[in-house]
Amino acid sequence: MYKFIIILLALINISCADKNALTLENPSHQETKDIYLLDNKDKKMLIGSINFLTNGNKISYQIHLKYEKFTDYFLSMKEMKCLEGPELWCHLGYPYNNPRSISTADFSWLSHDLLFMYKKSSEFGANFNNGIYYDFKRDSNKIIGTAMAVDLNLLAAPPEDETTPPITIHDIDEIELSNRWLPKIIIE
Repeated sequence: MYKFIIILLALINISCADKNALTLENPSHQETKDIYLLDNKDKKMLIGSINFLTNGNKISYQIHLKYEKFTDYFLSMKEMKCLEGPELWCHLGYPYNNPRSISTADFSWLSHDLLFMYKKSSEFGANFNNGIYYDFKRDSNKIIGTAMAVDLNLLAAPPEDETTPPITIHDIDEIELSNRWLPKIIIE
């Protein structure tokens, strides 16, 4: 009986040692979260998912939008994917190379990949002055973005330095959130 217990404890010890070795050899962690836009009545709309890969201090991401929820529009000589509601809310992901990485305190590149433009459906063409930049903050296990105004004409030409997000705190302004259809975004 004692011999059986000693063998069992030895096997458990080997099993635990193998798990610890695996963790040390491969310290990366992958996590998938959903992306929701919230309307001005706090109703959630699932628009996609995001995969985060943590490897040491680096957190990279890959966004997968559910384009079947968007409608195709051709505005100002550009094809756009738009959500229809009280306003058209068109996704304008950052058009240039970026590292698609964040830190626990800086979500700038994520904000660039989730840029939108809004317009009334009755308006003609696209007005890139009506850009939306979601300013992200961490809230426990969620990332919450608040809509800020930005002139997307800033992105008409590629930036000189592709390693630094071109839209900064100096380029965004607060907006009256109750006047916009989709003033919040949540990643959870």
